[in-house]
Amino acid sequence: MSTPTLLLATSNPGKVRELRELLKGAPVRLAGLQDVGITQDVEETGATFEENARLKAATYARISGLWALADDSGLEVDALGGEPGVHSKRYAGPDASDAERVQYLLRKLRSVPLERRQARFRSVIAIASPEGVQRIVEGECRGIVALAPKGASGFDYDPVFWLPELDKTMAELSLEEKNRVSHRSRSATKAAQALRELVEQGAMR
Repeated sequence: MSTPTLLLATSNPGKVRELRELLKGAPVRLAGLQDVGITQDVEETGATFEENARLKAATYARISGLWALADDSGLEVDALGGEPGVHSKRYAGPDASDAERVQYLLRKLRSVPLERRQARFRSVIAIASPEGVQRIVEGECRGIVALAPKGASGFDYDPVFWLPELDKTMAELSLEEKNRVSHRSRSATKAAQALRELVEQGAMR
C-alpha cells in the first residue's frame, strides 16, 4: 500500500519546520506548499482559531487534491482579555515583523506587573480531505509574558513567552526541548494519532 501524501498548509517556514519534526512518525509523506507548486495565500477571515484552521485546511485540500493539515495558533494574554488571539500575526499591523509584534505587545503590557502577565499559546489543527474537514484537535501551553525578549530560537512571540517551570523563554529552548512542551507539539501529537486512524480506516490513500 502506498503512503498517502499530506500537505502542510502553511507558508510559515518556522511552522513547517516544527510540523515536519512533530509529525515524522505519522504514516504519511509530508509535502509543503512549495513542493506542490502552490503560491496562493488563504486569508484568515475566521473569528476563532478553529475557523481559520478549518478554512485553510479545506481550501488547500481542494486546490491541491491532497489531504491537508493546517494549524492556526496564537497567544492569549489574560490581562489583555485574550488578546492578541486570532489576530496574533497581525497584532501590530499586517506587515509587522516578529520583533515589531513583540515590542507592540510589551508596550500594551507596560503597566502590568510580571505576576499578572499570565498567558497561553493555543494551537488548533484541522485535517481535511479535498471534500472537507475531517478532524480537529487542539493543544495549549501556559506561561507568562516576560518583561523583555530573550533567546534567539523560535519565532513569533517565543522570545517573550516565559515558562516558569523551565526558567526559560520559548526562544531559549532547542527545537527538541520546544517540541516536548509547546502548544503545537500537543496538538500535533493528537493530529498524528488522528492520521494513523484515518490511514488504518482506509480514509486516507
